[in-house]
Amino acid sequence: MFNAIPSPYLAPFDNTFKIKKYPAAPPKHGLSKQDCKKRLAELSLTISDLQRILYAHNQYSILLIFQAMDAAGKDSTIRAVMDNVDPNGSQVYSFQKPSEDELKHDFLWRTVNKQPPHGRIGIFNRSYYEEVLIVKVHPEFLRTQKIDASDVNEEFWENRFASILDHEKHLARNRTIILKFWLNVSKKEQKKRFLSRIDEPQKNWKFSKEDINERQYWDEYMNAYQTCISQTSRPWAPWYAIPADDKSFMRMCVADIIVATMRSLGLTYPRIGQDEHKAFQKMRDILENE
Repeated sequence: MFNAIPSPYLAPFDNTFKIKKYPAAPPKHGLSKQDCKKRLAELSLTISDLQRILYAHNQYSILLIFQAMDAAGKDSTIRAVMDNVDPNGSQVYSFQKPSEDELKHDFLWRTVNKQPPHGRIGIFNRSYYEEVLIVKVHPEFLRTQKIDASDVNEEFWENRFASILDHEKHLARNRTIILKFWLNVSKKEQKKRFLSRIDEPQKNWKFSKEDINERQYWDEYMNAYQTCISQTSRPWAPWYAIPADDKSFMRMCVADIIVATMRSLGLTYPRIGQDEHKAFQKMRDILENE
């Protein structure tokens, strides 16, 4: 199975992840915004090249999972990182409030048939992790899943984590490479971005009063993220806690990890055998003699 690419933002695999050890701001003496954008452009082109080989090789799939607080930049990061990738070789799914039909199934059901097939990159903008994040902060949502409050205890959440670990290990065994990105935006930066959504007319559509309501639960969300990442970061399905207060740096980091991961697979374009080569030569002769 795949093993995670080392990074200063890689969450440990021994259930010891602590948010306070992972800054939301980029390194003080890191690359400038301009250099980050230039590097991102190069990495995005490389992802495109590697995706073509992934598609031709047709033995692995890649699943990218993005989770974050509101205004962290999930949508824009996905757009920027995947900008040059052939749409036929990737697919993006955004998981919002579960539908009536989805609520009739187990919490993993709605994502299972959205897994990327071999040769493609799948992107989850939010995911089944909402079920141990927003639902953990708002356990009242479980009523819509016909789960009684008396059944919601520590064992209930441990079972959900166990289901996620089993699910991801199954995917990894079957050649799906899983990368999970938590875009770590600070409360101060989120406030700044919310204010810009209010003050700038072209951003008004992004703002909702629900954003302010959820902000009141910041500490509860941080506790939920810390537990979630600690419980589910594994070598075959690692979490990366990416500093998100600077969007240029964040996007570059995400792209860099994706490129390093894809390169680590050592994939090449398929080579034809001797028999196929002879057949190709005959077809060449036919075409040239038309």
